[in-house]
Amino acid sequence: MRVLVVDDEVRLADGVRRGLEAEGFAVDVAHNGVDGLWRARETRYDAIVLDLMMPGMSGWKVCEALRAEENWTPVLMLTAKDGEWDQVEALETGADDYVTKPFSYPVLVARLRALIRRGGVERPVVLEAGDLRLDTGARRVWRGAVEIELTAREFAVLQHLMRHRGQVISKRELIDGVWNDDFEGDPNIVEVYVGHLRRKLDRPFAREAIETVRGAGYRLAAHGG
Repeated sequence: MRVLVVDDEVRLADGVRRGLEAEGFAVDVAHNGVDGLWRARETRYDAIVLDLMMPGMSGWKVCEALRAEENWTPVLMLTAKDGEWDQVEALETGADDYVTKPFSYPVLVARLRALIRRGGVERPVVLEAGDLRLDTGARRVWRGAVEIELTAREFAVLQHLMRHRGQVISKRELIDGVWNDDFEGDPNIVEVYVGHLRRKLDRPFAREAIETVRGAGYRLAAHGG
């Protein structure tokens, strides 16, 4: 398995490289975003470990450029910023997972192996379900020709449902996908945001796109309601 590590902290990057090589990975290293993007374009990798904050070209920009080129190599973000909105932005830019610094090395390896097992998953910029459209880059949503204003959290919940349209998504899966693994609040917060979305996306248009599957979770109708 071949992995690219991109981090401007030379000692950290080299430490990750040595550790991954000890686990049997083949590892290339870049110490800035520009070189990292070039390597990712020139070589086929099984995964990319990408620092979020780098001078010149951030991890956000690198990931965004790769996804715009339809490069779906799994990306694991390393970030010293543990704010929930930084994490949401990393995932919305196209990253598949993130680990905050300082991180547990066994956790890093386990998450990396999990990403590689899943493989690259296509993440189109515009998601559609019937006449419901969501532009992940511009963060805009339309029902038909009508643009609908959503909060950042409402947008993230809808994006998760649209990426899995037609599938039943549990509350736990939504919390893990939209909030984070350390969320310790009331899981019924999911119901609150689903209610917000229904009031904005469904009721004004006489639709029922977001279905409640009793005892299992929620499902966004593949045809958009």
